[in-house]
Amino acid sequence: MKKIVIHGGKPLKGEVTISGAKNSAVALIPAAIMADSPVVLEGVPDIQDVHSLIEILEIMGATVKFEDNRMEIDPSKIVSIPMPSGKINSLRASYYFMGALLGKFGEAVVGLPGGCFLGPRPIDLHIKGFESLGADVSNEHGVIYLRTDEEGMKGDRIFMDVVSIGATINVMLAAVKAKGRTIIENAAREPEIIDVATLLNNMGAKIRGAGTDEIRIEGVDELHGCIHSIIPDRIEAGTYLSLAASLGQGIKINNVIYEHIESFIAKLEEMGVKMNISEDSIDVLPSEGLRAVDITTSPYPGFATDLQQPITPLLLTTGGTAEIIDTIYSKRINHIPELVRMGADATVEGNMIVLNGPSKLHGAEVVASDLRAGACLVIAGLMAEGTTTIYNVEYILRGYDHIIDKLTSLGATIEMIEEEEK
Repeated sequence: MKKIVIHGGKPLKGEVTISGAKNSAVALIPAAIMADSPVVLEGVPDIQDVHSLIEILEIMGATVKFEDNRMEIDPSKIVSIPMPSGKINSLRASYYFMGALLGKFGEAVVGLPGGCFLGPRPIDLHIKGFESLGADVSNEHGVIYLRTDEEGMKGDRIFMDVVSIGATINVMLAAVKAKGRTIIENAAREPEIIDVATLLNNMGAKIRGAGTDEIRIEGVDELHGCIHSIIPDRIEAGTYLSLAASLGQGIKINNVIYEHIESFIAKLEEMGVKMNISEDSIDVLPSEGLRAVDITTSPYPGFATDLQQPITPLLLTTGGTAEIIDTIYSKRINHIPELVRMGADATVEGNMIVLNGPSKLHGAEVVASDLRAGACLVIAGLMAEGTTTIYNVEYILRGYDHIIDKLTSLGATIEMIEEEEK
């Protein structure tokens, strides 16, 4: 069992470089299996989710080389085999194998995905999209069976009842080799959608409109290998921006695309955080007298649900009351009791988080309930006086590349400790 121990209350200073986007990588890697020759992905974050995907690829017969954030995938010997358990159950993004395998082989057997529990995240929209393309889908004891007839999949017009990143990507993967034209309406617009579409187009696909609410796909017969660089992780960038504004004495954050986090930056500016923004980096300057702001999460380009938790410790430094409403995952509240354990004046009222600042935090033993809650507790632990111990750190390792090394380089006293299970 691993735990993170933080000796907090120390100002941080220096530079940190943002890694490739986790939410892109976990879709790009399954997408790569659709090629008939090697695909090279550059800027792949060294995180647990990526290593889980590598294990799945190797089980399927792919050859994978991963070193220095560069991954080469040779999918030429992949076979369509059932994947009902194991790594699939621990990884939510494993559902992208449904669309990728369906597009490549016309069939797939994939266990229902796991990952962080944030309340129900049904895959009904994914299934609706697959069925519109002509697939027969059945759920047998928690395993999804997808099959097509001899004629294969045919393009169709598909309307997404709600905006969904996962369903948009999955249907896009399945439709790339379907006969004719597919139009996805009310599609998600996140930068990760564009990233996946860019890879697929580099592989020979014909996708237009990614980044808008209507994506048009002309089916192709073959996809080939290519080299693709992953976009920077906007959620990691937002996490370090929150950290820098909370207790930084001048922190420069490199490899940032401002347009990808414009709504987050707008909230920091509303709070009074001083920043110098350049083409691919942001300098966060020491700021005092920050103002409380209210936040409502919404689909891109709105305030990202994944940044709701990392910004919470920063809001606790302000002089006033801040309210957060998460319209995407209303159950994303499990970080609040842990912050209260550290001395935060924070409550949950219905579907609203209420934070009263300034709250002086002190070290405590806390538990990460999911990936972004873990990031929130890391920031809180760095802010707090005394020692904070965070358990369930496997969640954090799922999505933050070399987090201990990056924070140590800024002057943090933080370490990962592995204990034997009792």
